[in-house]
Amino acid sequence: MMPFGSKKRFMSEINVTPFVDVMLVLLIIFMVTAPMMMHGVEVNLPQVTTKNIKTGEEPLVLTITKKKQIYIEKRKVDLNTLEDKIKSIFKYRKNKEILLRADKEVPYGFVIQVVAMVKRAGIDKLGMVTEPLE
Repeated sequence: MMPFGSKKRFMSEINVTPFVDVMLVLLIIFMVTAPMMMHGVEVNLPQVTTKNIKTGEEPLVLTITKKKQIYIEKRKVDLNTLEDKIKSIFKYRKNKEILLRADKEVPYGFVIQVVAMVKRAGIDKLGMVTEPLE
């Protein structure tokens, strides 16, 4: 505020209210859209009731399609080279954790064969990704 009759000067204070409003809107948008962003290969997951697993760093996702194709993240891997690939990926990682996403139509024996290869590669934690019951 300026006293009556004085020279006009520019206000030197920054109004941060519009900035805070924009940041809150962006935060809400990201909070709503983040769970919708699913990466990887599309599979039909089995539905079960379980609790979520809390992890420190981002775990590696191993996907098995109903055609018995294996993907590490989005890269296709042959069953014969899976163990070596996993060993090389986790060579310098502290947290040895993999999340397994297997289509519900994949034979149980094939899934167990992949799990055994993951365990032989030296992985400490193996989590199964499922869909919640409706």
